[in-house]
Amino acid sequence: MATSKENSTKSATQNSTQKMQSGNNPQATNYAGSSFAVVIDIIIILLGSMFVLWLTGDLGTTFIAGLFLILVVISASIRVINQWNRMAVLRLGKYQGIIGPGLFFIIPIIESTPFRVDTRVISTTFGAEKTLTKDNVPVDVDAILFWQTKNPEKAVLNVQFYQDSVQLAAQTALRDIIGKAELSNMLAGRDLIGEDIKSVIEERITNWGIEAISVEIRDVTIPQELQNAMARVATSEREKMARVTLAESESLAADKMLEAAKKYQSNIYAMQLRSLNMMYEISLNGKNLMVFIPTESKGFSIPTPMGVIGLEDLSKSMKATKASNKDQKPSEDK
Repeated sequence: MATSKENSTKSATQNSTQKMQSGNNPQATNYAGSSFAVVIDIIIILLGSMFVLWLTGDLGTTFIAGLFLILVVISASIRVINQWNRMAVLRLGKYQGIIGPGLFFIIPIIESTPFRVDTRVISTTFGAEKTLTKDNVPVDVDAILFWQTKNPEKAVLNVQFYQDSVQLAAQTALRDIIGKAELSNMLAGRDLIGEDIKSVIEERITNWGIEAISVEIRDVTIPQELQNAMARVATSEREKMARVTLAESESLAADKMLEAAKKYQSNIYAMQLRSLNMMYEISLNGKNLMVFIPTESKGFSIPTPMGVIGLEDLSKSMKATKASNKDQKPSEDK
């Protein structure tokens, strides 16, 4: 009695553990194929051949009919599945499991494989046209969703056409996110918008055994009038920055010129050296005419502030001399 109770307790524990493991395991139920499929195929071929022989009584016709039955039965029983595909098996309409990849035999007529699931990463393009943002701007958005079927069983049993459903779910998620985002955020933070769309899609397709890998925003198109207005705003901002920079440069240049003027005022030879540098820069072209104005001998006849002042004094003295000569002529005539 104690042994039977212990065995029942162990079996109950094992069953509960298996249920917990099966509940935590996201993989689909595998189906190894029918072990009686080959036997049933042979029986169908023999019965069909015997029936043809009974009708015709001709061995040649029976042989041809047997070959035809072999081709038909094999095509209905054998399933060759690629490495990246899985197929669902139904027995009289009841789900049995997932087969693939490789070679499998199923019972013809009784079992069928109506669905094929692709387990590779699939890219789906989707978009939203003339959708209003949070700040009431109509935009056209094109995006790409990268997704993969992780549980073929859920993709077969929980949704009718899983590829079309994923695309529709992505489109509705895109429209929801656009309606909650402002245009500036969409243009500046496409990665953040893609993550928001991905999270919304995952909430809708997780029960289908499908995982959303990433969402990439390809293009955001806004009306031409708004593009022109944004271009004018950007141009105005750059012009403002350019003018401010130019004004700051002129202010700095003026400060430096004042510093240089103080140095030239305190040292006349610094002014002369600057004059020599200016003459050198002018003469680089080779097509400019330079005229040296005679001034005082200091500085090798190069114009200086003192020399300019001397020219003014010279012009005043010449005017005074002319005036005195005019006054002397009338006295001499008398």
